[in-house]
Amino acid sequence: MPEDLESEAAGDPSESGKKKFPIKMAVIGSKVLAVLGGGGVYLFSGGKSGSASGAAKKKEEVGAVLVPMEPFILNLADPGRFLKMTLQFEATSAAGGQLINLNKPELRDAIITLLGSETVDGIMSADGKMQLKDDIILRANQVLGKPVVKNVYFTEFVMQ
Repeated sequence: MPEDLESEAAGDPSESGKKKFPIKMAVIGSKVLAVLGGGGVYLFSGGKSGSASGAAKKKEEVGAVLVPMEPFILNLADPGRFLKMTLQFEATSAAGGQLINLNKPELRDAIITLLGSETVDGIMSADGKMQLKDDIILRANQVLGKPVVKNVYFTEFVMQ
Protein backbone atom coordinates (compact mmCIF):
# COMPACT_ATOMS: atom_id res chain seq x y z
CA MET A 1 0.00 0.00 0.00
CA PRO A 2 1.38 3.44 -0.86
CA GLU A 3 2.38 5.78 1.92
CA ASP A 4 -0.25 8.49 1.29
CA LEU A 5 -3.09 5.95 1.38
CA GLU A 6 -1.84 4.59 4.66
CA SER A 7 -1.72 8.06 6.24
CA GLU A 8 -5.31 8.82 5.09
CA ALA A 9 -6.53 5.45 6.34
CA ALA A 10 -4.88 6.07 9.70
CA GLY A 11 -6.58 9.48 9.93
CA ASP A 12 -3.38 11.50 9.93
CA PRO A 13 -4.56 15.11 9.53
CA SER A 14 -1.14 16.43 8.56
CA GLU A 15 -1.20 14.58 5.29
CA SER A 16 -4.68 15.55 4.14
CA GLY A 17 -4.34 19.25 5.07
CA LYS A 18 -7.73 19.27 6.82
CA LYS A 19 -8.55 18.42 10.41
CA LYS A 20 -11.37 15.97 10.74
CA PHE A 21 -13.89 16.65 13.52
CA PRO A 22 -14.44 13.48 15.51
CA ILE A 23 -18.02 12.20 15.49
CA LYS A 24 -17.98 11.68 19.26
CA MET A 25 -17.32 15.38 19.81
CA ALA A 26 -20.21 16.31 17.52
CA VAL A 27 -22.60 14.02 19.39
CA ILE A 28 -21.46 15.30 22.80
CA GLY A 29 -21.67 18.91 21.60
CA SER A 30 -25.20 18.47 20.31
CA LYS A 31 -26.28 16.88 23.62
CA VAL A 32 -24.76 19.74 25.59
CA LEU A 33 -26.55 22.29 23.39
CA ALA A 34 -29.84 20.45 23.83
CA VAL A 35 -29.48 20.45 27.62
CA LEU A 36 -28.50 24.11 27.71
CA GLY A 37 -31.34 25.03 25.36
CA GLY A 38 -33.85 23.16 27.51
CA GLY A 39 -32.51 24.85 30.62
CA GLY A 40 -32.80 28.24 28.93
CA VAL A 41 -36.42 27.57 28.03
CA TYR A 42 -37.10 26.43 31.60
CA LEU A 43 -35.58 29.61 33.07
CA PHE A 44 -37.24 31.87 30.49
CA SER A 45 -40.66 30.45 31.30
CA GLY A 46 -40.15 31.30 34.96
CA GLY A 47 -39.30 27.79 36.04
CA LYS A 48 -42.78 26.52 35.41
CA SER A 49 -43.45 23.46 33.37
CA GLY A 50 -46.05 23.52 30.62
CA SER A 51 -46.92 26.23 28.17
CA ALA A 52 -47.02 29.95 28.84
CA SER A 53 -50.80 29.82 28.80
CA GLY A 54 -50.88 27.34 31.69
CA ALA A 55 -52.17 29.99 34.10
CA ALA A 56 -54.89 31.01 31.66
CA LYS A 57 -55.93 27.37 31.22
CA LYS A 58 -56.05 26.93 35.00
CA LYS A 59 -58.34 29.95 35.35
CA GLU A 60 -60.61 28.59 32.60
CA GLU A 61 -60.82 25.25 34.37
CA VAL A 62 -61.77 26.94 37.63
CA GLY A 63 -64.28 29.13 35.79
CA ALA A 64 -62.82 32.55 36.70
CA VAL A 65 -63.47 35.38 34.25
CA LEU A 66 -61.73 38.77 34.01
CA VAL A 67 -63.96 41.77 33.32
CA PRO A 68 -62.16 45.03 32.43
CA MET A 69 -63.51 48.41 33.51
CA GLU A 70 -63.05 51.74 31.76
CA PRO A 71 -60.36 53.97 33.34
CA PHE A 72 -61.28 56.08 36.37
CA ILE A 73 -59.97 59.65 36.45
CA LEU A 74 -61.03 61.57 39.55
CA ASN A 75 -60.14 63.92 42.36
CA LEU A 76 -58.90 62.47 45.61
CA ALA A 77 -59.86 63.88 49.01
CA ASP A 78 -56.58 65.86 49.07
CA PRO A 79 -57.04 69.23 47.33
CA GLY A 80 -55.41 69.31 43.90
CA ARG A 81 -54.62 65.58 43.84
CA PHE A 82 -55.84 63.27 41.08
CA LEU A 83 -55.95 59.54 40.44
CA LYS A 84 -56.10 57.66 37.17
CA MET A 85 -56.83 54.00 37.73
CA THR A 86 -57.81 51.11 35.50
CA LEU A 87 -58.87 47.81 36.97
CA GLN A 88 -60.23 44.40 36.12
CA PHE A 89 -62.62 42.34 38.20
CA GLU A 90 -62.05 38.62 38.53
CA ALA A 91 -65.45 36.96 38.64
CA THR A 92 -66.00 33.50 40.07
CA SER A 93 -67.80 32.28 36.94
CA ALA A 94 -68.93 33.27 33.45
CA ALA A 95 -72.39 34.06 34.85
CA GLY A 96 -70.70 36.33 37.42
CA GLY A 97 -68.84 38.09 34.61
CA GLN A 98 -72.15 38.74 32.85
CA LEU A 99 -73.62 40.10 36.09
CA ILE A 100 -70.66 42.48 36.42
CA ASN A 101 -71.13 43.66 32.82
CA LEU A 102 -74.83 44.30 33.43
CA ASN A 103 -74.09 46.37 36.55
CA LYS A 104 -71.09 48.41 35.37
CA PRO A 105 -72.74 51.82 35.95
CA GLU A 106 -73.58 50.93 39.57
CA LEU A 107 -70.10 49.48 40.11
CA ARG A 108 -68.44 52.59 38.67
CA ASP A 109 -70.53 54.80 40.95
CA ALA A 110 -69.60 52.77 44.05
CA ILE A 111 -65.89 52.87 43.13
CA ILE A 112 -65.93 56.61 42.37
CA THR A 113 -67.63 57.29 45.70
CA LEU A 114 -65.02 55.18 47.49
CA LEU A 115 -62.03 56.70 45.70
CA GLY A 116 -63.26 60.27 46.19
CA SER A 117 -62.90 59.81 49.94
CA GLU A 118 -59.33 58.43 49.76
CA THR A 119 -56.18 60.47 50.42
CA VAL A 120 -52.81 60.12 48.71
CA ASP A 121 -51.21 58.96 51.97
CA GLY A 122 -53.92 56.34 52.41
CA ILE A 123 -53.35 54.63 49.06
CA MET A 124 -49.70 55.40 48.32
CA SER A 125 -48.26 52.37 50.15
CA ALA A 126 -48.60 48.73 49.16
CA ASP A 127 -50.74 48.11 52.25
CA GLY A 128 -52.97 51.02 51.26
CA LYS A 129 -53.46 49.54 47.79
CA MET A 130 -54.28 46.12 49.26
CA GLN A 131 -56.84 47.72 51.59
CA LEU A 132 -58.29 49.60 48.61
CA LYS A 133 -58.63 46.33 46.69
CA ASP A 134 -60.44 44.75 49.64
CA ASP A 135 -62.78 47.75 49.90
CA ILE A 136 -63.54 47.62 46.16
CA ILE A 137 -64.29 43.87 46.34
CA LEU A 138 -66.57 44.43 49.34
CA ARG A 139 -68.47 47.28 47.67
CA ALA A 140 -68.73 45.46 44.33
CA ASN A 141 -70.20 42.36 45.96
CA GLN A 142 -72.66 44.57 47.89
CA VAL A 143 -73.79 46.18 44.62
CA LEU A 144 -74.13 42.79 42.92
CA GLY A 145 -75.99 41.27 45.86
CA LYS A 146 -73.83 38.15 46.03
CA PRO A 147 -70.13 37.24 46.25
CA VAL A 148 -69.33 37.33 42.54
CA VAL A 149 -66.08 39.36 42.61
CA LYS A 150 -63.17 37.20 43.71
CA ASN A 151 -60.32 39.66 43.14
CA VAL A 152 -59.48 43.06 41.67
CA TYR A 153 -56.41 43.74 39.54
CA PHE A 154 -55.07 47.26 39.07
CA THR A 155 -53.77 47.52 35.52
CA GLU A 156 -53.04 51.25 35.77
CA PHE A 157 -52.56 53.36 38.90
CA VAL A 158 -51.25 56.92 38.56
CA MET A 159 -51.53 59.70 41.16
CA GLN A 160 -50.73 63.34 40.67
